[in-house]
Amino acid sequence: MANKNYQYCVAENWGKGFIEHSESTKITFSGHPGNVWQVPANNKFANLWINKVLGVPKTCAEAQAIVDAVITKAKSDWDADNVDGETSEEKDLRLGTRPLDITLEE
Repeated sequence: MANKNYQYCVAENWGKGFIEHSESTKITFSGHPGNVWQVPANNKFANLWINKVLGVPKTCAEAQAIVDAVITKAKSDWDADNVDGETSEEKDLRLGTRPLDITLEE
């Protein structure tokens, strides 16, 4: 079995207090589309945080599928949002660039 560096969960960010300052000094957080959160594996502080935010644990593959679905929808919406006569540069200014794929690490 490969040594896992990260664990994933799905948790909705409710704003202030979701990540406390004291937690951010002990844990490295990465948020991804679909309310997917990446935290260190085998870390008691990360496990306590997941419990605090009522995070639903996900495997890397499950988390990747959630992220992929959200990005695919965002790409589809971006592609469908066309204004007659608009250049690609103008569309980028109006909507931002087309969403990019994200690959999660094990």
